[in-house]
Amino acid sequence: LQEYIEAVSFQYFIKTRSLISIEEINKQLVFTAEDREETTNMTSSSQDKQPHAWSLKVTPVDYLLGVADLTGELMRLCISSVGNGDIDTPFELSQFLRQIYDGFTFIGNTGPYEVSKKLYTLKQSLAKVENACYTLKVRGSEIPKHMLADVFSTKTELIDQEEGLS
Repeated sequence: LQEYIEAVSFQYFIKTRSLISIEEINKQLVFTAEDREETTNMTSSSQDKQPHAWSLKVTPVDYLLGVADLTGELMRLCISSVGNGDIDTPFELSQFLRQIYDGFTFIGNTGPYEVSKKLYTLKQSLAKVENACYTLKVRGSEIPKHMLADVFSTKTELIDQEEGLS
């Protein structure tokens, strides 16, 4: 379910540049079907149609964990944008990720254990995006656009090594 929330929220972000709400996700998870009563009498021209609805409700915890996973996708989008020569998207993503991070810090350690665990990964993704923005701002004019991807992949590897991820 968290992976679904991550995918839906990523698609929603690509289209709207905003975060999908839990209510909107829950609206998308209502399914209807008509259950036709099979009759053995072939001469009967009318069949009873009874609509049925099934729904799946996303819990707030699953929503938060899915949004936390979204931040990793947004970080990868930032780095690939830089590699494609798009220097505006990283700054937009930096602001968006900062807002998500600030929201998670309000929850802090009061939420479920999984939330605080994903907060660490979210912080790393935010650091990578902010580092990319810093590099673009300070050294962006010095580095040819076709070499920006190499600079950021090296920096990302160094950050991962400092954090003990590699």
